[in-house]
Amino acid sequence: MTIQRLISYTDYMKVKTSITLSEDLIKEIDTLLGQSGNRSAFVEQVLRDFLAAKAQRFNATKELEILNQFADELNEEANDTLSYQVKW
Repeated sequence: MTIQRLISYTDYMKVKTSITLSEDLIKEIDTLLGQSGNRSAFVEQVLRDFLAAKAQRFNATKELEILNQFADELNEEANDTLSYQVKW
């Protein structure tokens, strides 16, 4: 099985679980979804969005840490490059 097929296959695998939510939250979800809405699909998408945003924030934080770690060196390189510019 190729990696792509494995990823596609696992995208469709579902595990039944149970969560407890407050009644007011359920009412808000149901209002958003309407009568034909699928709570499970909604909660799954919200969680996917949340996890993606969290991963993006984590990556941005790591990138900032790396930039800060090398800030002095990067600034020296930038100043060196600027020194080669012709003044008007």
